[in-house]
Amino acid sequence: MTDSAESKGGYKTILVTTKDKITKITLNRPHKKNALNLVMYREIQQALEEAAKDDSTLIAITGCGDYFSSGNDLYDIGKNMSEIQKTNGKWLKDLIGHFIDFPKPLIALVNGHAIGLGVALLGLCDIVYASDKAVFQTRFTQLGLCPEGCSSHTFPKIMGATKANEMLIFNKKITAEEACVQGLVTEVFSDSAFQGEVWTRLKAYANLPKNSLAVSKQLIRSGEKEILHAVASRECDLLVKRCFAAEFLNILKNFVQKSKL
Repeated sequence: MTDSAESKGGYKTILVTTKDKITKITLNRPHKKNALNLVMYREIQQALEEAAKDDSTLIAITGCGDYFSSGNDLYDIGKNMSEIQKTNGKWLKDLIGHFIDFPKPLIALVNGHAIGLGVALLGLCDIVYASDKAVFQTRFTQLGLCPEGCSSHTFPKIMGATKANEMLIFNKKITAEEACVQGLVTEVFSDSAFQGEVWTRLKAYANLPKNSLAVSKQLIRSGEKEILHAVASRECDLLVKRCFAAEFLNILKNFVQKSKL
């Protein structure tokens, strides 16, 4: 998309533009590898709410810089433990719920590394295009946590149980090509051609009948929505418990100490 795209202001952690019937949401914390903090959680939700009502035909989500997203910002989690406990994970349930319920086609453009929640959310997108430089890793158990973003349901369904187990339980890192073979990624493009080829394709998609696209997506998703919301709720409840378990608290303490060096 060019600089002439209509920009929507008021955001601190994301960029939102609309052009050619496409609303583009760019995760914009490159200095933090696009790690998701609580502000970004809320801003993504707001952007999705606005995009659901605007005149765009489809929505693309991508990252600024070398990362799509490095997952949750552990330093931010450390600062907000009291809010996490008080809200019992509502901050995460709300974000996941917005992805589950989003009425228009949602396309992820994975420009670089996708880690943790940054890769889990791909299972809730309708199409995932990736640069050949992208890599994918969950790292949930490495951090003493558990799967999130409905990945405990979507990954086994998309990739098969054993391949999903390698990622979700044993933190296996896979390339874009491997992710494509396993069904997590729709198609891989050379990094040099990624932006040009992907946006040419998205512009063609955006000219399809808007209401037909939305109805078709909702029909395909309708049988899964109740299941996905139930999975998201179970994951969030367990994740909050893991956030206060000794394993994660020790890892978090070490991370915060290193970040201060």
